[in-house]
Amino acid sequence: MGLNNTYDVAVIGAGVFGAWTAYTLQRAGQRVVLVDAFGPGNSRSSSGDESRVIRMGYGTDEIYSRMAMRSLELWKGFCAETGQSLFYQTGVLWMAVQDDAYVAKIRATLEKLGVRHERMEREELDARFPQVNWSGVDWGLLETESGALVARRAVAAVVEEACRAGAEYRTDAVAGPEGKGKLSEVKTARGETICAGSFVFACGPWMGKIFPQVIGDRIFATRQEVFYFGVPAGERRFAPPAMPVCICITSEEMYSIPDLEGRGFKVAHDRRGPAFDADSEDRVVTREGLAQVRNYLARRFPAMKDAPVVETRVCQYENTWNGDFLIDRHPELENVWLVGGGSGHGFKHGPAVGEFVAQRVLHGGETEQRFALATKEKKAARAVF
Repeated sequence: MGLNNTYDVAVIGAGVFGAWTAYTLQRAGQRVVLVDAFGPGNSRSSSGDESRVIRMGYGTDEIYSRMAMRSLELWKGFCAETGQSLFYQTGVLWMAVQDDAYVAKIRATLEKLGVRHERMEREELDARFPQVNWSGVDWGLLETESGALVARRAVAAVVEEACRAGAEYRTDAVAGPEGKGKLSEVKTARGETICAGSFVFACGPWMGKIFPQVIGDRIFATRQEVFYFGVPAGERRFAPPAMPVCICITSEEMYSIPDLEGRGFKVAHDRRGPAFDADSEDRVVTREGLAQVRNYLARRFPAMKDAPVVETRVCQYENTWNGDFLIDRHPELENVWLVGGGSGHGFKHGPAVGEFVAQRVLHGGETEQRFALATKEKKAARAVF
């Protein structure tokens, strides 16, 4: 069955947003083709790497807390249905100072939404997690049912299940569409033609290149360095269930993910890095970046001070100006949807985004105002954490 056939929906981009959109649409009875230039969870994609955090805390941003709650439900359901272990309930621990307004807002929102959590005072943190140096931390907020997803493997699993349900997958590059009205087809680098009733472009850091006039520099791709450190032989204090995901947003802008499946203890900055081209730039970490992370590792997790680096990644965030998602119709092509701006916090939301997009492709309706293309500016001012 070739790519010259006609489909109900063509999804371009097999990252977590595109994969879940294709999976949801195929399960809804649509005939779907999913196309990606490099493959699901590839090393250039924003959905690559080994792990991602799934947490409900977003300050007062209930829209994302609710989406994360729905996504966790769908991730768990997917794992139960397929028999795959893609989610680890490690817990997510927010580190807070005495008058930490942001973490206090998270707590208030979790209480309002009925999300299970614990406030932990400094003494309890010391007793429960003695492998962590809690200096500078006055209290913590533990999301007990949150944790981490194995990212690269999870994306591949969703694509595999979409294909099992009847979707087609192809590795190929798709040229950006032109014109107005209703799009009938797109061309690929191999010279194939993909015809479909609707098109969803979920192309991560390539969105601005594919749609230079419509999106252009409204998507900010930034360089993000990630480090994995080898735990000592037989050491279990830095793996679940002994170690939760730890996040310190308000002061240090650092996060860590426990050793999952023997891949290493992950530590990285959450702040946006310099501009990055996903096509042409080398993915080699810098000495400066390693030095900063080692300093944090030695201070916060002293038993890991001399741990060797076992793996590194240079990924990219691909954000809108403030961190809100982009989920909207193309302004000139009525059957084309633009889906992106998810890096830094979007991976967890893949199932809910796929559900949201599928509903609008199938049944119409307007997008959420915060996701609208018209709200996207060209000067970065991060507001979603």
